[in-house]
Amino acid sequence: MSGTGRLTVLHVVANRWWTGSAEPVLRLVLGLQSRGHRVLLGLAAGDRFEAKAREAGIEPVEELRLDVKSGPAAIVRDARRLRSLVTREGVDVVHVHHGHDHWLGWWGHGTAALIRTFHSERSVRRAWPDSALYRRTDAVIAVSRRIGERLREARVPGPRLYLADGVVDAARFATDAPGAAKVREEFGAAGVPLVGCVARLAAGRGHEALIEGFGLLGAELGDARLLLVGKGERRDALVELVKRLGLERRVFFAGYRDADLPAVLEALDVFVLMGAGSDESCRAALEAMAAGRPVLAARVGALPDAVVHGETGLLLDEPSPPAVAASLARLLSAPSEARAMGEAGRRRALLLFASERHAAAMEAVYLATIRRLSAAP
Repeated sequence: MSGTGRLTVLHVVANRWWTGSAEPVLRLVLGLQSRGHRVLLGLAAGDRFEAKAREAGIEPVEELRLDVKSGPAAIVRDARRLRSLVTREGVDVVHVHHGHDHWLGWWGHGTAALIRTFHSERSVRRAWPDSALYRRTDAVIAVSRRIGERLREARVPGPRLYLADGVVDAARFATDAPGAAKVREEFGAAGVPLVGCVARLAAGRGHEALIEGFGLLGAELGDARLLLVGKGERRDALVELVKRLGLERRVFFAGYRDADLPAVLEALDVFVLMGAGSDESCRAALEAMAAGRPVLAARVGALPDAVVHGETGLLLDEPSPPAVAASLARLLSAPSEARAMGEAGRRRALLLFASERHAAAMEAVYLATIRRLSAAP
């Protein structure tokens, strides 16, 4: 570390897709750069993560392959490249985000501090040898309390375990985003309540309970619309469910939205998320909060940490269709209460989940870890 306190940080991410860890890492890289640190990014090249990084002005390091399907010889070569990179660039912190890059980081971090963020509960493996790797890592970060509990069960030492809030590009999702009226017109929702969910159409994401619960809404809300944003392997099955329930004129599949996502969120009266994906900080819900939308969510991932029940939205212990219907009816029947929840959610997102705050929190972890290692005999 330089005498000015400027760190050189290397993020290593064995991920090529724009999902899971990708955007939180990119937000952190940009946030650390804005705080004056030198940040390098190694990722699996060839897909949207690389493209998004380049769009943001970040040139990924070229020598790391980070191919999770590579054989032992290729992995050893990658570990050697990593060690050479750390030495050549004077890296102070190697921050890893997945199991593959965690092992590479352990082999190749040299004298740099090794730090791991766990983005999902299922990525925590409590058995040997992973548990030994965790205990030999200089700091471990959990993006939800449930992940933190699982890491404690894996016997990660308490002083090395940190809990981090999620991160969102709050400025991008500022309220009054242009295009919201156009989105409502696109799906025939002008002047009627609009409920929305942004999540991959995959197993375990709770779309079935949402669709069935939406279908149970009473006649007084019979003109409401449901917008499902995302793509995935369960789309055909969900389309069939909508048809079976006779909801074809009220439930719409919007596909993947990126450029106009702020407008999509601005168009909603209520945002719903019933399941966590590969990023259990549940970024979609944080984006909805940043956009000032009340959030109806299941108690999964970091949602119980992010959403304050009765203040920024509603939380469900058991996301059954009747429970979903009752909560939607409450929010849609009391628009002033829903708007107040959305405004409170926006304030909470700005306070807790903004990129600047997240980068400052990670910087504090880095510095505390470096100080502890420097003080060790």
